[in-house]
Amino acid sequence: MTSFRSLSRLAWLAVMSLAGCSTDHAAPTGGAGALAPASDGPAALVRRLEKAGMPPRLLIAADIGQCDRSGKSRPETRATAALLEDRPGLVIAAGDLAYPDGKALDFANCYDPAWGSARARTLPAPGNHEYHVAGAPAYFEYFGAQAGDPAAGWYSVNFHGWHLVALNSNLPAEEGSAQLAWLRQDLASRPAGCLLAFWHHPRFSSGGHGNNTSMAAAWRVLAQAGADLVLNGHDHDYERFAPQDAEGHADPHGTRELVVGSGGAELTPFLIVKDNSEVRNNVTYGILELDLRRDGFDWRFLGTDGAEFEDRGTGICHQPGA
Repeated sequence: MTSFRSLSRLAWLAVMSLAGCSTDHAAPTGGAGALAPASDGPAALVRRLEKAGMPPRLLIAADIGQCDRSGKSRPETRATAALLEDRPGLVIAAGDLAYPDGKALDFANCYDPAWGSARARTLPAPGNHEYHVAGAPAYFEYFGAQAGDPAAGWYSVNFHGWHLVALNSNLPAEEGSAQLAWLRQDLASRPAGCLLAFWHHPRFSSGGHGNNTSMAAAWRVLAQAGADLVLNGHDHDYERFAPQDAEGHADPHGTRELVVGSGGAELTPFLIVKDNSEVRNNVTYGILELDLRRDGFDWRFLGTDGAEFEDRGTGICHQPGA
């Protein structure tokens, strides 16, 4: 008898085939194995996947590709990658993807053997480790055009009625910056519907790095546009905040932030618990699953095998789509 898991796998292979994405590993090229990056931009990639039957689901993590002492990707990195298998959805990789320095060899050894199989359905954002080499050249080479303009690294896509915005928290985003000007223009022309943004450094965090003020202006612009969710990494933990405004005050009409730095790199302690922090975990590796609806979303933290921690809930969008 054919199992449900087998049927799910066959259905997913069919979707990837229709999307024009190979599911077989190719020989390594330029330090990166697995699936080739998209030759067109992130918006075209998402349209192609959506047309091929990609469901309205996001699978998110950051702080992922770390190697063990033998120079191979950590078991924890491989375990979170296993959560992507047979689980259809658009993958968001929110920075610090290849330790220690985001070089081509780091991508080849520490990220690609695990998360590389999902590259053809991944929307990335760069982290600070990718910028240990000026301009993050290996990151933009690995993901190709689907990472956006290498001089910027920010972009937006529309996915099942949601507007998704990727920002680059390694580059200026304050008033007067090119990135903030682009964000205002992008949000002014976006279609009606739910709004989500992701980048690496969290505006609010109870982890070791704490709050990051460099993205305060971007948060204000997003809040004014009615942003529903912000997804980050950087601190190696999982943390969920209640909706809040740009100053960190509780606001039922504000933006909810989730830090998902649990993708495989060694987890780290919490320090000072910030206001509006609802859930925290720094002992469980895993990913966040977001099921998107036209009027809202359902979230669920998926821990690796044997994990007892789970977090789930639901939310309503500020500006639901038609």
